[in-house]
Amino acid sequence: MSSRQRLVKTAAAAECPVSNREASKLVLETWRRAQAVCFDVDSTLCEDESIDELAAFLGVGDAVAALTANAMGGTVKFQDALAMRLELMQPSRQKVIAFLAAHPPRLSPGIPELVQLLQQRGTAVYLVSGGFRVIINPIADMLGIPLTNVYANTILHQDDDQGSYAGFDAEEFTSRSGGKAEAIRVIKAQHGYSPLIMVGDGATDLEARQPGGAEMFIGYGGVVERPNIAAAADCLL
Repeated sequence: MSSRQRLVKTAAAAECPVSNREASKLVLETWRRAQAVCFDVDSTLCEDESIDELAAFLGVGDAVAALTANAMGGTVKFQDALAMRLELMQPSRQKVIAFLAAHPPRLSPGIPELVQLLQQRGTAVYLVSGGFRVIINPIADMLGIPLTNVYANTILHQDDDQGSYAGFDAEEFTSRSGGKAEAIRVIKAQHGYSPLIMVGDGATDLEARQPGGAEMFIGYGGVVERPNIAAAADCLL
């Protein structure tokens, strides 16, 4: 069965596909009753890591990719890796606009169908990402996800002709380690969703399953397989 078929089956039949172990009755029941599903974006909703792609466009791809791998593997605090990557990249507003024009989003196979089927069954869909709003908001529009359901990072720019890089908004939940769990606790407090599921590929996604956070974490390995994440996931996609 292809990745697309498995994703569509997940939403249509309310089954949780697994790779190396069987989903328990509790996991299946949690998926069926989910009132909200929160997706990571890079290497989950999309086939690439947008930060790495932007870095390559800016000529610092290899150095930034190494920092991304450390952040996703859980060996470096996310806020530290984010600051170091952006400092290397120096993404001006003008350069980000040029990048977006040259690199349209590459959605993972089956994602549009999965999002549509979740929404049709009345499940709220959120994007909770350590990526950047300027890249993620157009993806949300493509999928019919309200921008109020997007939790991501904001690049700050100076008020000059180039829109020179001026840092990032450290108040965004996803700018720091543990931030995805914070975002999910806020989402649950605002809307009362229960259960809520997090789907993602990295350590920051796994962190979302903290007390008061997501009731279930589905590890996504369709783009990158991370053994430590897979071992800790409730089930694998």
